[in-house]
Amino acid sequence: MIKFATIGTNWITEEFIKAAKEIPDFSLKAVYSRTEEKAKQFAAKVGAAQTFTSLEELANSEDIDAVYIASPNSFHAEQAILLMNHGKHVLCEKPLASNTAEVQAMIEAAKQNSVVLMEAMKTTLLPNFQAIRNHIHKIGKVRRYFASYCQYSSRYDAYKQGIVLNAFNPAFSNGALMDIGVYCLYPMVVLFGKPLRIKASSMMLESGVDGEGSIILDYGDMDAVVMYSKITNSYVPAEIQGEEGSIILDTIHTPQKVEIRYRDGRIEDITEAQLHHPMYYETKEFIELIQNEKRESEINSHYHSLTTIEIIEAARKQTGIVFPADK
Repeated sequence: MIKFATIGTNWITEEFIKAAKEIPDFSLKAVYSRTEEKAKQFAAKVGAAQTFTSLEELANSEDIDAVYIASPNSFHAEQAILLMNHGKHVLCEKPLASNTAEVQAMIEAAKQNSVVLMEAMKTTLLPNFQAIRNHIHKIGKVRRYFASYCQYSSRYDAYKQGIVLNAFNPAFSNGALMDIGVYCLYPMVVLFGKPLRIKASSMMLESGVDGEGSIILDYGDMDAVVMYSKITNSYVPAEIQGEEGSIILDTIHTPQKVEIRYRDGRIEDITEAQLHHPMYYETKEFIELIQNEKRESEINSHYHSLTTIEIIEAARKQTGIVFPADK
C-alpha cells in the first residue's frame, strides 16, 4: 500500500481521489489545506482520517509515502521540493511548475533525494494515446501535428464582471497556455521531442494572463500547430498527418475515439477501451514506479516535462506573459 496525502481541496483533487480509489494499492491517509475548517470539511468529503494545515508537519509525517499536489501552479515547486527533501514521492498536477528554473530545481531535488517526481499529465498514459504510439508507423512520414483545446472557463463570466479569480490571475502562474495549452504540447513532446524553433501569439487579458493563443512549432521535416483558449470553445478534433494517412483523435486531452484515415480511402479504428477513470492510469503509473523502485516514468519523464515547460516559457517570452514567479 502506498499511503497518500493530497494538497488542494478543489474538484481536480476529488477526481484524483475517485480515480485512485480504483487502485488496490492506493491508500488515502490525509489531506492538506491552509485552514483547519476547509481541511476537515474536505477530509470528511473524501474519507481521509487525518488533516494537515502545516506543510512542514506533512513533510515530516512518517504516515505518508507520497503526495499529490493540486495547488495553484505558482506553489508547485516550493511545495514539491519541501516534500521531496523529506523523502516524499510527488505526483504534481500539470503544468509541473511556473517556469524552467523551477522545474529544473524540482528534478534536482527528486534526484538528490531518490524519490519519484512525475507530472500528472493524464493524456499520455491513457490507452488511446498508447494506441497512437503503437500505430503511428502506419501513416508513413509524419508531416504535421495539429491539436486544439479551447474550453470556455466558467470563471471567465466572473472575470467579465470585474472579479479576477485564480484562473485569470498571473500571481498564480495561470492563463490559457499554462492551464489548457499544456495538454496540446505535452503529447506532442512525447511523440516528437523538442522542436527546432517556435512562433507564438497570444490574446492578452487586462489581468496580465493570456485568454487564448496559438503556437507554430518547427521540427525541420514536419511542423506542429496548437491552439488553446479559456475564453472560447472549439469542437475540432486533433490530427497527426502522415504521407500515407492521418490519425484523427476526437479530443487531445482525453481521446475516446482514434482512427486512421488512409490516402486510399480506408478507415481503421484503432480505439482502445478505456475501462477506468481518466486519472486512474497516471496514478497507477506513479504507484508502480514507487513499488518497483524506479525514480522516473519513461512516458511522463523529467525530460518531457522539462522540454514542455521550455516551450511554454519560450512562448510566454514571445508574447509578453510574465509571472511574479519569473522574477
